[in-house]
Amino acid sequence: MVKQKGGGFHSSAGLMRYFDEEESKGPKLDHRLVLILAVASLVIIELAKWQWPV
Repeated sequence: MVKQKGGGFHSSAGLMRYFDEEESKGPKLDHRLVLILAVASLVIIELAKWQWPV
């Protein structure tokens, strides 16, 4: 059986680069805006179900 020395750092190097790039790109949304949009979507769906029952 062959033992590998120091394999942990090399295997996680790609993940570290991935997370570094992920932080720098993409839209920054306020958590309150996401919560408000979720609640508004829920209200609209429930009103639609009440208005047009299946």
